Amino acid sequence: MAQTKTSRNRTTLQNNLKGHRRMKDHAAKSAQFRTMHVKGDPLVLYNIWDAGGARTVERAGAKAIATGSWSMAAAHGFADGETIPLDLVAQLVERIAVSVDLPLTVDFESGYATAPDEVAENVRRIIRAGAIGINFEDQIVQGDGLFSIQDQVQRIKAIRSAAEQEGVDLFINARTDLFLASDPSEHEGLVDEAIRREAAYKDAGANGFFVPGLDATRLIKRIVDAVSLPVNVMMMGNLTSIRDVAQTGVSRVSYGPGPYRSAQSDLKARFEALQ
Repeated sequence: MAQTKTSRNRTTLQNNLKGHRRMKDHAAKSAQFRTMHVKGDPLVLYNIWDAGGARTVERAGAKAIATGSWSMAAAHGFADGETIPLDLVAQLVERIAVSVDLPLTVDFESGYATAPDEVAENVRRIIRAGAIGINFEDQIVQGDGLFSIQDQVQRIKAIRSAAEQEGVDLFINARTDLFLASDPSEHEGLVDEAIRREAAYKDAGANGFFVPGLDATRLIKRIVDAVSLPVNVMMMGNLTSIRDVAQTGVSRVSYGPGPYRSAQSDLKARFEALQ
């Protein structure tokens, strides 16, 4: 009986020590990740979808690891738009996190829920899996349009509160889908709305502002000059040179599904060359 109690006490102590080390590791990586967002000298995130890809870009000199939701879903036979099960996402995030020493940020789409409290609980799972950052979009996934500013603010506040309860200074990269969901001819007219959303998201607890789909450097610079959060763009369309994009003052560039598509094209071409 005494041995059983001693064994239990030892297990509890070991779990507490592991939890303490995890918290210290999260804190260090979170602080490190924040310093990487420098205006005009952007952090480059080449989005991956599994632990093998994470290790590869780490060895290639990446400063941080970022997943891509489209890529992760496609790599496991699912369509984008939160159709990949959350349990599988959490499992993949954990495998990626333990496979590399770099900070990990996860493309978490719209949080796999609508209600703020449900989103918060889902984000807890991703934090516990090892993420120190997330992309969090204002698109209504599997629905129409975007969440209102007021609704998205409540969702971001819930995430921030959950992260604080977990003891993690989570980097919330607030993504607006204003540009990705519209024609480029409409983009200039959406800039003011994007600036309003950035201000509200910042006040709610966001740390970064992501504007995928916007590829006009003139408009990107207009947003950068008007907001206070680090701005993230996706390298697509007219955005082909990191050096040129850096001149707009962005603090972060990412590649979304591009790396996965390139990898699959290369795989297809290599197989066809065998014929």
